[in-house]
Amino acid sequence: MEYFKKILRFAKPYRSYAILNIISNIFYALFATLAMVSLFPMLSVIFKQTEAIHTKPHWKGLFNAKEYLFDYLSYFVTQKAGQGENDALIFMVALVISMFFLKNLFNYLAMYFITFLRNGVLKDIRNELYKKTVELPLSYYSEKRKGDTIARITTDVLEIQHSFLSILELIIREPLTILFTIIAMVSISVKLTIFVFIFLPISGFLISLLGKSLKRKSDKVQQEQGAFLSILEETLGGLRVIKAFNAEEKFSNIFKHSTKRFFNFSNTLLNRQNLASPTSEFFGIAAIGVILWFGGQMVLVEKTLKPELFIAYMGLAYNILTPAKAISKASYGVKKGNAAAERVLEILETKNPISEIPNAITKENFNTAIQLNNISFKYEEEYVLKDFNLTVNKGETVALVGQSGSGKSTIANLVTRFYDVNQGAITIDDENIKNLTKKSLRGLLGLVTQDSILFNDTVKNNIGLGKENATEEEIIAAAKIANAHDFISELPNGYETNIGDSGNKLSGGQKQRLSIARAVLKNPPIMVLDEATSALDTESERLVQDALDKMMQNRTSIVIAHRLSTIQKADKIVVLQKGEIVEQGTHQELLAKKGVYNKLVAMQSLG
Repeated sequence: MEYFKKILRFAKPYRSYAILNIISNIFYALFATLAMVSLFPMLSVIFKQTEAIHTKPHWKGLFNAKEYLFDYLSYFVTQKAGQGENDALIFMVALVISMFFLKNLFNYLAMYFITFLRNGVLKDIRNELYKKTVELPLSYYSEKRKGDTIARITTDVLEIQHSFLSILELIIREPLTILFTIIAMVSISVKLTIFVFIFLPISGFLISLLGKSLKRKSDKVQQEQGAFLSILEETLGGLRVIKAFNAEEKFSNIFKHSTKRFFNFSNTLLNRQNLASPTSEFFGIAAIGVILWFGGQMVLVEKTLKPELFIAYMGLAYNILTPAKAISKASYGVKKGNAAAERVLEILETKNPISEIPNAITKENFNTAIQLNNISFKYEEEYVLKDFNLTVNKGETVALVGQSGSGKSTIANLVTRFYDVNQGAITIDDENIKNLTKKSLRGLLGLVTQDSILFNDTVKNNIGLGKENATEEEIIAAAKIANAHDFISELPNGYETNIGDSGNKLSGGQKQRLSIARAVLKNPPIMVLDEATSALDTESERLVQDALDKMMQNRTSIVIAHRLSTIQKADKIVVLQKGEIVEQGTHQELLAKKGVYNKLVAMQSLG
């Protein structure tokens, strides 16, 4: 129930629907009982068992309520019989039909109102999960599989709706139906009711034994679903490589093994679940059979119970079975829903390590310098950067070079605060970036990465991502600076052309120029370029480099370079080796030193 309480907080905005559902369920429970009780006067009329009473009975208090109701019924039937027995029967049939109509009307209203609550909670949990998914740092997803996160947002949330939220329908309706029915049963025969309730707890206990391992089984099903969604996501992302290496069969086998495990877990879980309904029904009918025997003795042998009352009583006893069965089924749902809720809440309750301080500063401009002061950082055990110091003055272009694993891209991740430093501080205009709001910090920065991350949308919307309500003229101007306008104009629908999933309708150079146009339109004072030309051919590189040169004019830039030919004009080149600066200076100064940089240039020239 701990998880249920946590999920229930999402129902608060839909309180009015919950209240209307509760009111409808109260009336449903009342009329469900009265529908069965109303059979008694009709049977009395049919079997001519109604005692003639010509004087209207008087109310003598709650303790005499049963006698008053029976006497009033007899008085009413006597009055109607005076007008003709057929009239009395028609009235009683109309009464029974009315009770059943009202019962079903309020049943529909209860379901009508709960629908808004259930779907509202489903929507809000999904929105909250998506928001949290976007907020969590990159480090979180380096440890988690994407498919598992997708499974939690889709199937696990649906499982919560089907299991946990179905309980909301039962909390009021079924217990009240049972309560009203018991009151009616006790009013007919205390002795028979006591006998009935000796058997119900026994059958309830036997049913509950089936549900103990459901949560564990359900958890395995949901984990495996996350696993094969991850395999599917990786397959779609790496389809080119899979085909190139003839690995289709290998990946098919991996997927088949996962779906086989899912098949086995699902069979075990569903078969155990499917056992709930027939088991509870069997025990219920067994109880009814015992009641028939015991009640039959009271009617035929002891003659302490009227036949028509016994028939109405049997209807009431069966009336308990449906809600009891629903409660039993719901308990299975809770166990299954627990596993789904646990997985959903694990994401919602994950604390973001890259958090903002209270009253964080909103910084809107950049005036002097970016400084990395004695910073140290590690992804896992080993430090990638150790006591690292660097100053990037306003208007400077600083290039970071070095072999793979030297810490170049890590600096880009730390300046943009995708990760936080373990020691030291990064400051902008002498203000620690941890004191700034993440939105304002990233508002000062433009990012162009080696992998052009584009979205399945139009060219216009991809360029306009960094600036809301950008005009068409601004988008075209940014595209011209990025050398992208000419190829965009040749696309089937120009700027309105959809570029496909990850921009796969475009070439590598075209995608990169769109990324640059996006950064140009944002117009930030600081630009971070992370190996922006390393994946391009010579022709594309020339166009992209020209676009980058235009973009970096009068701007502060941190350039992480793989191809050294692209950073010869930089104001300062910083050479990294195993997380430490080994050389720094201009291109000519570093060549003259004939050190590490000179070797790197020579190696690339030979290449």
